[in-house]
Amino acid sequence: MRLRKLLLIVAVLMMTVVLAACGGSEDQGSAPSEDDVQAPTAPATSEDQDTQGPADKTLKVTVPAMERIQNSPVPTTAGDDEDALRDYVGIHLEGTGFPWEDEANVYIAGHRLGYPGTDSFLAFYDIDAVQVGDQVTLSDADGKQYTYEVFNVLTVAPTDLYVTEPIQGRNVVTLQTCTLPDYTNRVIVQGELMDSQA
Repeated sequence: MRLRKLLLIVAVLMMTVVLAACGGSEDQGSAPSEDDVQAPTAPATSEDQDTQGPADKTLKVTVPAMERIQNSPVPTTAGDDEDALRDYVGIHLEGTGFPWEDEANVYIAGHRLGYPGTDSFLAFYDIDAVQVGDQVTLSDADGKQYTYEVFNVLTVAPTDLYVTEPIQGRNVVTLQTCTLPDYTNRVIVQGELMDSQA
């Protein structure tokens, strides 16, 4: 567990240097991205075998308060997978939890501006509309739905890595994108699992 946490911290710190601009489009400059994080996948253990979930790890996310996030696929991948970040509304950060796991932090990052003509375009633009009490719904490849209630909306610095970690005794989803207009910090929305049904 310590090795996994250390690898997660190192990878997230590397992300602030390596990635392209938050906006995604070339005219946004070359500032580091604040809407993507990279984390390694920890090797599976015997403890993990009970929480494997569906073979296809693709999730779909719906945020009623956000116009473009409606039953949108989010693949599980590394935070520096710019192809996935361009072609989807966001990504489920590799190495973070899944909704079927106990004490998971299902971490989903997406571009605020994105790339015109792709699913990433303006995907997380209206994240500021999300408020405490709103819902976030995830669906897995087997069709099971997980409904979360937003309990926290905050802005953090790129180095505030605690937002990627599980919260003891809770199953949460975290949405992340960059702040506007300067992409300096990250907007974080967190919701706690309230219900799951097939």
